[in-house]
Amino acid sequence: MVNVTLKDGVVKSFDHPVTAADVAKELGMGLYKAACAARIDGEVKDLRTVLDKDCQLEILTFEDKDGQWAFNHSASHILAQAVMHLFPQAKFAIGPAIDNGFYYDFDVDPAFTAEDLEKIEKEMAAIVKQALPIERFELDPQEALELMKDQPYKEELIEEHAGKGEKISFYKQGDFTDLCAGPHLMTTAPVKAVKLTSSTGAYWRGSEKNKMLCRIYGTAFPKKSQLEEYLERLEEAKRRDHRKLGKELGLFTLMDEGPGFPFFLPKGMVLRNTLIDYWRQVHKRYGYVEISTPMMLNRSLWERSGHWDHYKENMYTTVIDDVDFAIKPMNCPGGMLVYKSEPHSYRDLPLRVGELGLVHRHELSGALHGLFRVRCFTQDDAHIFMTWEQMKDEIKNVTRLFDEVYSTFGLSYQIEVSTMPEDHMGDEKDWDFATETLKTAITEMGKDYVINEGDGAFYGPKLDFHLADSLGRTWQCGTIQLDMQLPERFELEYTGADNEKHRPVMIHRVVLGSIERFIGVITEHFAGAFPMWLAPVQVEVIPISEKYNDYVAKVAAALDEAGLRVEQDLRPEKVGYKIRQAQLQKIPYMLIVGEKEEADGTVSVRSRKDGDKGAVALEEFIAAAKEEVRTRAL
Repeated sequence: MVNVTLKDGVVKSFDHPVTAADVAKELGMGLYKAACAARIDGEVKDLRTVLDKDCQLEILTFEDKDGQWAFNHSASHILAQAVMHLFPQAKFAIGPAIDNGFYYDFDVDPAFTAEDLEKIEKEMAAIVKQALPIERFELDPQEALELMKDQPYKEELIEEHAGKGEKISFYKQGDFTDLCAGPHLMTTAPVKAVKLTSSTGAYWRGSEKNKMLCRIYGTAFPKKSQLEEYLERLEEAKRRDHRKLGKELGLFTLMDEGPGFPFFLPKGMVLRNTLIDYWRQVHKRYGYVEISTPMMLNRSLWERSGHWDHYKENMYTTVIDDVDFAIKPMNCPGGMLVYKSEPHSYRDLPLRVGELGLVHRHELSGALHGLFRVRCFTQDDAHIFMTWEQMKDEIKNVTRLFDEVYSTFGLSYQIEVSTMPEDHMGDEKDWDFATETLKTAITEMGKDYVINEGDGAFYGPKLDFHLADSLGRTWQCGTIQLDMQLPERFELEYTGADNEKHRPVMIHRVVLGSIERFIGVITEHFAGAFPMWLAPVQVEVIPISEKYNDYVAKVAAALDEAGLRVEQDLRPEKVGYKIRQAQLQKIPYMLIVGEKEEADGTVSVRSRKDGDKGAVALEEFIAAAKEEVRTRAL
């Protein structure tokens, strides 16, 4: 007898072993046809997995992230099979599922063209139409090497596993067999809608020391309508690309003279400084003090913090007076020195210390991407020094701050708890206490979380906040990391109520992540149409003709005195042209003035969101605009 406990708690009993697919069919043909994989006792596996003992089971469809992962993984194999048919000389590397799709790397010459991708798509459709069964089997390493003897990249992967004494798993569909851990679909049939989106270069195993391969990216869905919706979202994402909007709106630029080092332009600096002003206001209310630590510190500090041994390849270094120095890639070690600069009592704790620190990290040129991946950025860091007893309340306090900030931008979020990794430092009892404290704090605040097993930092567990923008894309920005190790390494102390010395525990946290990256996120989230409080130019004043330029100046002066950011468009152009230009610049309000407005002391208001709103008294508009800015209305 096999008892299978389903997600809703219902128990299904079978008098003999069954597969996860059999259970799905028992529950209904609709679920069976939609099923992509199964979660068995917490582990994602094939639907073909035999259930020969009591277990917990969840059938995963394309609507589940892990089900979608299996679906996309199968699509990558269909891509590889199509390439094998059309380009038999190609050598195969790896083909994983990724967020929103999949890719596969090939060693092929010449590289794939756009026309090639169209041919491959058609061949993939033919493979899908055959509904080829996908079968899993295992081989000993020597047998696996024999099977893959003409595939050098596969041979390299097999040889790495050969010493572990484990069998190697493969998946076969028709005439195509691939080295793979799975899971996969039962057949190729469900992959009904495929689009190959691009072909780029990628180094084997991500190292520039290795050969450049050709990577094909794609996306796949069970239904054509889902693919069409996704492609429309992609087009919208292109329209919102922060690199494009950054140039059009005069926010920032990237130059060959400084790859990965963004230049902020005047309007971008207004946006940036407004964001920083808000950051400082919020942190002051939540009890933080602000510091600034040097951009460059000596090698011995980075050795003490562990960065020299574990992060040196990503650090920019130099020599001063025969001593090695490094430009900081992180603010933490400097924060430790600030804490140590004076004695502390338990009465000082929790001590919340914020820093907008400019950090530099060496990123490969191929990884650079607008403001999302740069080589220097301002990290909105904070370090909270506290007792173990204060930990839960401080996590709640930080989460409340995060909640306030993200809601201000209209960003929802999901919380992820990352637990102890294999290469952790410190006592497991401390890890268990810290991890449970994170979970309890979030639960007591009425918030949900998901577990990311084994993905904590080596020094402590963490909470990651994944923000969802207006297109439903997610961005990992905020993080709360508990650290039991740096206070030990830097011998941080406080005097307790018992007059004895004690070691504080610490939280690393960022809310925006980096100022630059967050500007990129909100630029795409708002499509460049920033809410009024953030907009670099809040009001544009436009005369009907040059006869009213003096009144324009008077209106602009009143707006400026009220603290609003205003521009005057006095160019000898037609009014319609000026309005269209202001709309393209996504300015929240345009005030059009002429003879009647000057005589009545009014302005004709045109709103970016609501269009023409008619004439209102200048004082009335100013009062309403100031209130919109004060409340940070979206």
